[in-house]
Amino acid sequence: MGLTSNKVLVLAAFFAVLLFIGTVWLWPRLARRNWRAVGGRVALLLATQVAIFASIGVAANQAFGFYASWADLFGRESGQGVVVDHNAGGGSGGGPLQMLGTQPVNVTGGGRPQLGGQIQKVGIVGRTTHIATRAYVYLPPEYFQPQYRTRTFPAAVVLTGYPGTAEALIKGLHYPQTAHELAKNGQVQPMILVMLRPTVAPPRDTECVDVPGGPQTESFFAKDLPDAVLAHYRVGRKPGSWGIVGDSTGGYCALKLAMHHPKVYAAGAGLSPYYKAPLDPTTGDLFRGDKGLRNRADLFWYLKNMPAPDTSLLVSSSRIGEANYQNTLKFMEQVKAKRLTRVSSIILDSGGHNFNTWRREIPGTLQWISGRLSDR
Repeated sequence: MGLTSNKVLVLAAFFAVLLFIGTVWLWPRLARRNWRAVGGRVALLLATQVAIFASIGVAANQAFGFYASWADLFGRESGQGVVVDHNAGGGSGGGPLQMLGTQPVNVTGGGRPQLGGQIQKVGIVGRTTHIATRAYVYLPPEYFQPQYRTRTFPAAVVLTGYPGTAEALIKGLHYPQTAHELAKNGQVQPMILVMLRPTVAPPRDTECVDVPGGPQTESFFAKDLPDAVLAHYRVGRKPGSWGIVGDSTGGYCALKLAMHHPKVYAAGAGLSPYYKAPLDPTTGDLFRGDKGLRNRADLFWYLKNMPAPDTSLLVSSSRIGEANYQNTLKFMEQVKAKRLTRVSSIILDSGGHNFNTWRREIPGTLQWISGRLSDR
């Protein structure tokens, strides 16, 4: 049973309840003052607390998508996300994107793609970076309707935070459901969503940086991912057809990629983002002493020292509950000083760094990005 399965959650809760009842039932028998009775009480209390915390942890993981598997939880994920292709043509018996399965969208009529759209699970292999990862692609109902068979659609890459799981974008943040409802009501245009986590070389947090001698994560998102999607789906090929959205780490990545690669991403939205790549045990040494690379990953430095990118940016924060509020105001002021770069914001009165806050911001974010993308 997988870490995110409902069976694991039910079993964890069942054992917690069972141990609680057992503790209450057996406590009178362990009321003596000998070492066996004391040891029994300690063992029961410890087991009950462990079971309760385990069930809470499993529930929280399902709600917020911290870890995708047991191996991911214990830092033993075997798939390192790097594939070296030695063929002269760069191929390995298939395209850069392979479909692994499909699932319906959790909306009315979701069982029929023509009514509810479809979510496709895919494997992507970067042609230039050799990074391999999995993603989910949401296709709107129009993609399957005969009258739109020759139409191309705008695409938005959607990123989780770190560690995060791509499934959380569907089950926890409801991106496909929200996009479907907004399009149905005429508030956004039909869009393709490419949903994945920025951790494409797990378990390392590469912060969407081209690590010297390591994973070329920025290049994967700037070139390989769009190329793979374009080769498989009817997506607009002009720069104005692509946007990118993310929360937390994904928000930082979205802003950075839109700023560094405006000819790829016409718009970038960061929900609760930060503005400078951290260096900690999860990232390791991202820059290997390269000061230029380190400065480039600092969005404040980039705005001050590099030419203004011709792109649109959206940032979000809360006056109470978000640590990035003051930096977000500072970032907006710096962007306003640039002629070519445009900035918008979602500022809540209160809201923490969590899924509930981001669910409140996602509808506005999708409307904002839809208004800045072309389907050609």
